[in-house]
Amino acid sequence: MQACYITGQLPATPVQFQLPARIPIISRIKRSMFCARAESSINLGPELDVSTLDCSNRMFILGMGYVGQFFAKDLLRQGWVVSGTCTNSIKKKELEQKGFNIHLLDAYNLEWKITQILKHYTHLLVCIPPVVGIGDLMLQQEEFLKSRLVDGNLQWLCYLSSTSVYGDCKGAWVNEDYPPNPSGKLAELRLDAEEGWLRLGADLGISAHVFRLGGIYGPGRSAIDTILKQEPLSEGQKRRTSKNYTSRVHIADICQALKASIFMPTSRKIYNIVDDDPASREEVFEFAQQLIQKRWDALTERTDLSNGADVPEAERIPVGEKRVSNALMKEELGVRLLHPTYRSGLQTILDHMNGHPFCYAI
Repeated sequence: MQACYITGQLPATPVQFQLPARIPIISRIKRSMFCARAESSINLGPELDVSTLDCSNRMFILGMGYVGQFFAKDLLRQGWVVSGTCTNSIKKKELEQKGFNIHLLDAYNLEWKITQILKHYTHLLVCIPPVVGIGDLMLQQEEFLKSRLVDGNLQWLCYLSSTSVYGDCKGAWVNEDYPPNPSGKLAELRLDAEEGWLRLGADLGISAHVFRLGGIYGPGRSAIDTILKQEPLSEGQKRRTSKNYTSRVHIADICQALKASIFMPTSRKIYNIVDDDPASREEVFEFAQQLIQKRWDALTERTDLSNGADVPEAERIPVGEKRVSNALMKEELGVRLLHPTYRSGLQTILDHMNGHPFCYAI
């Protein structure tokens, strides 16, 4: 069973869930008791032939992960034709059950078929992260990709990158003109991918953008969800040293920015997509804990929010301290944040839990 997520305003009649009278401690109950799957009202089916459809707005999403799925739902509600990719048949079946039109993609062996499909789309969103030791999988065959798309219908593309490309800025404020200085291999590959996708856009003569995203959160992926699951910290989390600042962005505001770049073309290529309030992980989790305890008195167990201070210095992950400015996103794309701070975002996530942890109204 899976949680159901919202992508904007709630419908007039939300899905109803059967709830017990009393909420026990989360660690003693199965999450599946409180989750339900709602069938999508829009199911384009796995055999969609886009070339036969009379629709001027056609989005193809490379990598139907958290952001891709959320954005696809948003566009489908607005009448877009949307398709995407995943890399295995099990995931493909799961996504099709949610109503998405999905294609299997082997980025290590880019096929003629997938590039022929891409030719019929007007917009391309790239959500696939680079792989250490390889780089951006799609751009490994950049010339082949360009040759297939050069006479297609593509008008716009956007590559989702990360603010990690700025590296450690000692807590200073940084904007899009700040020289990138990635301190890790993955961040270096992100920067290389940014350059590659912008180059491809220029070669194709289309509008191309890079969005440098802060830490992504939203329904099912937030400090609230982490606390309620009460799972132990991963080794990676334990090795991370405490950071004074982390720039974040709610998934709904990512969607806002993407749509703004489509309908308000600009000459600028790179935008920081973050909220107004860089804050420490400890501060965010403390606020989330307070919200949970106000909502569910029975949840008295507290989650250990430490970042692994007992981990030896040599094993800690380097801190990339910076505060990321979103001024250009507001000025040039006209984005008015739905969630300018993590407080607003977490409160909304909690409000949309349909009376029980892990259940979201749709």
